[in-house]
Amino acid sequence: MGAPNRTIEERGGRRAVPWGVLALWVIVLALAAPFAGKLGDVQKDRPVDYLPASADSTQVAKITEQLPGGESTDLVLVYHRDGGLTAADRSGAAREVAAVAAEHRLAATPRPVPSKDGTTLMYAVSSTEPGTDEKARDTFVHDVRETVTAEVGGPGALATDAGEVYNSLDGPLLYTTVAVVAILLVLIYRSPFLWLVPLVVAGVADFLSMAVTYGLHQGFDISVSGQSTGVMTILVFGAGTDYALLIVSRYREELRRVPRPYDAMAAALRGCGPAVLASSGTVTVGMLCLLAADMNSSRGMGPTAAVGVLCALVAMTTLLPALLVVLGRRVFWPLVPAYGSEPKVARRSLFAAMGSSAGRRPVAVLVTGAAALAALALGTLNLPGALKQQDSFTSTPESIAGMETLAAAYPDMGTQPITVIARTPDADRALRTARAADGVLSAERGRAGGGWTEISVVAEAAPQTAAETATIKDLRADLGKDAYVGGPSAEQLDLRETSARDRNVVVPLVLGSVLLILILLLRSLVAPMILVVAVVAVWGAALGIGGLVFEPLLGFEGTDPGLPLLSFVFLVALGVDYGIFLMHRMREECMDGTEPRAAALTALRTTGGVIASAGLVLAATFAVLVNMPMVQLAELGLVIAIGVLLDTFLVRTYLVTGASVLLNRKVWWPGPLARRPASPAGREVERTPAGV
Repeated sequence: MGAPNRTIEERGGRRAVPWGVLALWVIVLALAAPFAGKLGDVQKDRPVDYLPASADSTQVAKITEQLPGGESTDLVLVYHRDGGLTAADRSGAAREVAAVAAEHRLAATPRPVPSKDGTTLMYAVSSTEPGTDEKARDTFVHDVRETVTAEVGGPGALATDAGEVYNSLDGPLLYTTVAVVAILLVLIYRSPFLWLVPLVVAGVADFLSMAVTYGLHQGFDISVSGQSTGVMTILVFGAGTDYALLIVSRYREELRRVPRPYDAMAAALRGCGPAVLASSGTVTVGMLCLLAADMNSSRGMGPTAAVGVLCALVAMTTLLPALLVVLGRRVFWPLVPAYGSEPKVARRSLFAAMGSSAGRRPVAVLVTGAAALAALALGTLNLPGALKQQDSFTSTPESIAGMETLAAAYPDMGTQPITVIARTPDADRALRTARAADGVLSAERGRAGGGWTEISVVAEAAPQTAAETATIKDLRADLGKDAYVGGPSAEQLDLRETSARDRNVVVPLVLGSVLLILILLLRSLVAPMILVVAVVAVWGAALGIGGLVFEPLLGFEGTDPGLPLLSFVFLVALGVDYGIFLMHRMREECMDGTEPRAAALTALRTTGGVIASAGLVLAATFAVLVNMPMVQLAELGLVIAIGVLLDTFLVRTYLVTGASVLLNRKVWWPGPLARRPASPAGREVERTPAGV
């Protein structure tokens, strides 16, 4: 009786494991709940939260917060009539501005500045009343808008409009992402129940990632913005669903070989676990490389995105298996994988055909594919210039409308002040230097305190033009290290220059880190180099397609300065994922004695379905960003979605497979597989396709 009793005890213990995992997750979610809901409270979308850490404009923003009254909220009231303002218009404007001054504490009495053609009247309004409180700033802007009939623009109004857009992203972004993933999973699984399991698990992972991100913010003061939390949600659902597809695919395969779901899941995790861990590790390391960036927004996105990937990994390798084991085979209904059954051969015909074409003519496939990617990359020459503030929305909020009116009415005059912060003992010299600088219309002393003095400079040129940029550079050169030059236009200049610096630092770091992980995983130098070169080519082609569609088709007037770096990090990290899935299976086949050419084709047939499904899901989740009202997010989502599709259906399917066939055993050089002789019959170990 001893042996049977031990068998019963063993089975009982196995049945208890999934339930124990589910109970543990209930406890984790209960602990995370109080913190996940607080993430929105620490999300900051002020310019200083996106600016480069060491830039002049960042120092200006920080110092002005310490001046008497704190950070100022600067607005511009724009009164305009196409046929020319009447006397009644001007007197009405004066009454409204006086009402604003009576209701709020202003830094100075606003003075009217008429345009030369008489169609527009501009009032500059500045107040330290809101300070650094974003809610107080928004309340102040809304109060002014309710008081006046003018268009309310300026940096303060723009920050309020941008904040409202970012705050409105959470709901639509989440709902749209969930809907897209749900539809694709229903089509992939062709089951009325199975699709819901990975979707629920992804939702749990997203909830957990919010709590962990809040904890990181409290413990390490990482920057949390609307952009970073939005991308985190996309990554959780996109990457998490990819891991789910691979695990469920392998689990379905094992259910045909193993009678009990628990044992089948254990075998599935042993089989695909290394690939899932390596792919998630690659993405995590790639995201953490952004910590080397000087841009606050990029540096804050690094750990936030890494948290999303790791939470997705933990949920998909613990909660998902537990749920699937508890639900048993019936969750696959109506296509239940019965023990001992065989999959339909027809389901692998598409990828068998693709692999065969790459195997028959590998040189032609490689040359044609490389030429196509190179041609697409030429589109980068057509990318529009740097994105201006007024072009950063897909719609036109009031602050942007006001700026457009000002640009038309005051074409030869700066309508947005440049802020100079000088040490108080040197303030008089800084004021004289500013007034004497080329392109400066006027310069006036502002607030003073804490050893610093604020000087407000008005340029002759319109905001964010080449002439104004030259004036800002001249001011910085003339004032030297004893003063800082900031303001909205200086911020945009610093964003462009720092983005270029970050690319030079982060790109080599990402490439080196990813290459090292691939070398350790694949025990080869050649195979990792193939994958890295492939994803870099995909990035160039995807960015080139962006250059062909941004302005001509979508009407985007500029390119976000951070787009090349962020798209590179995401496409390299995520693209290598699929390479890991393919190469890891190819290595398995070679270790079983399969000749490398046959191993490459078998790997494509057995992983092609899951890679295609995962690529579609990931591309669709990032494509959700295209419908968001911020040009930066739309551009990022479009480039990554295009890149993932190119990587999935061109690079992995044809180019990587073709290169592997062409190089034969050399693809594993200098590892032991490069020296192992082929089996006498050149046998090919056929495995049941891991199709979905």
